[in-house]
Amino acid sequence: MSRMFSAENAQCVRLTDVPYFSLPELREELKARLAEDCRILAFFDTRKIADVTQFIVVLLDPRERKLRLGMTAMQNAYPAFTPEIPAMHYFEREIFETTGICPEGHPWLKPVRFSTPGAVCGVTDYYRLTGTAAHEVAVGPVHAGVIEPGHFRFQCLGENVKHLEIELGYQHRGVEKLIRQGGPRFMHLAETASGDSSAAAALAAARIRESAAGGEVPRRGDFLRRIALELERIANHIGDLGALSGDVAYLPTASYCGRIRGDFLNMTATLCGNRFGRGYVVPGGVRYDVDADTVQSLLKRLDAGEGDLRNALDLMFDEPGVLDRFENTGSVDAAAAREFGAVGMAARASGLARDVRHDLKVAAYLPPDFKVQTRSGGDVLARAKLRYDELRVSLEMVKSLLRELPAGEFRTAVPETAGRMPDSVYVSVVEAWRGELCHAAVSDARGNMLRYRIVDPSFHNWFMLAMALRGQEISDFPICNKSFNLSYCGHDL
Repeated sequence: MSRMFSAENAQCVRLTDVPYFSLPELREELKARLAEDCRILAFFDTRKIADVTQFIVVLLDPRERKLRLGMTAMQNAYPAFTPEIPAMHYFEREIFETTGICPEGHPWLKPVRFSTPGAVCGVTDYYRLTGTAAHEVAVGPVHAGVIEPGHFRFQCLGENVKHLEIELGYQHRGVEKLIRQGGPRFMHLAETASGDSSAAAALAAARIRESAAGGEVPRRGDFLRRIALELERIANHIGDLGALSGDVAYLPTASYCGRIRGDFLNMTATLCGNRFGRGYVVPGGVRYDVDADTVQSLLKRLDAGEGDLRNALDLMFDEPGVLDRFENTGSVDAAAAREFGAVGMAARASGLARDVRHDLKVAAYLPPDFKVQTRSGGDVLARAKLRYDELRVSLEMVKSLLRELPAGEFRTAVPETAGRMPDSVYVSVVEAWRGELCHAAVSDARGNMLRYRIVDPSFHNWFMLAMALRGQEISDFPICNKSFNLSYCGHDL
């Protein structure tokens, strides 16, 4: 039986209730939990006392539909978890970069974000493929158009990619540090950490504030939040499917999806007052209500948009040239996805049924027959078809939520100063459109925010893109990259 503390999503947990593990004990506990299909949500430092730094690890347990929390402490170095638990590799690199505590035996201890100015943290050179036929192709960090900064270095034999190394961390935004300062910018900073996931991030942050205050969100407000979250998922999946179509020069679907995505963003604006849903989800509920006429208008627009979308996507998935480019390109099997801790859509396309909407008790709004969508191929085609599957589910969900929208209040007042429990930890998880988004906050002895940690789904999945390129032609990179469409800014916090 697990010794880790069992918690509900966004529950306020006193630090004294979180069990302490020695490092050898924690290693065995993690191995045992992961063998039971738990997954690592977060692993981060909380505070330093004398020469000892305290850490919290958070797991999601889908069998019990709970979170599991444990605590440990380290000094200057410790035997790395990564050789036995590859899903820890990014967390340990981040810990070394931010605290200087060395995970000895880590296979490639490079900085994650270069967030310590003037410090040389770990290995800063690149993988090298040697031999007279080997060559490198370096792309970025500055890209054409509006793409965010990221460096991709391909080790190739001819056109064949043997390894892709991805280097991020160019933006140095300090989002978590700014959030810790508190004040009225808390929600704005949280929801713009990765702007295409604003509704999901606002929901995760609002739940932390609500848990601290001990307040309940009115049922109508909860329904409206879920509508915003699913509209965000729909718009982003449509945009990515259109971009995938454009990357293989199939312009009909690319053009249609550009217009249809705009239709769904406009629906979001009708509901939220903003096409990206910003400022809508607030602690206690939502900022605006909707009237009956708006609900009926949205239902009609959803039906029209769904018909247009079906026509556009069926064109693409019936086109042999598109299928030839997508199928067997950028494959990542279930074993690799599980080993490296993949989440969300990337995991589901490789056959892993990982979805916070199902795996935690946050889904009172879900239909009784809700089923996590999965595909078994793990290639570009699987990721594209999975998006189409999820679009169908989300469209039906939004229409159901609108039809069954309960009467009553849409918001409960939650003062900024409410709650502030001392020496506590809060972990809030939301299934954003890319996958599980985790926000965690730790308070000090006075109840002030000591630590705020954001783990974007891309943090788990960037290495999956590197795995997808192994053995591929370098010309396959654009469609592999777009099939994941990971967040640079969600990583560069």
